[in-house]
Amino acid sequence: MRRLEAGGLTLQESLALWERGERLAKTCEEWLEGARAKLAATMAAEDSGQGEEDPATPF
Repeated sequence: MRRLEAGGLTLQESLALWERGERLAKTCEEWLEGARAKLAATMAAEDSGQGEEDPATPF
């Protein structure tokens, strides 16, 4: 980002950096969606098993 903001790059270099940023953003979004799915699955599993806890265990 700094290199783009600083200027002095050719159009080809600027586009290459922009495209790299787009790919990185897509990867991050995929990871975030995966984390959200895991969290939702864990929360659903905990919700469905609420009455099955060992009464001797305080947590």
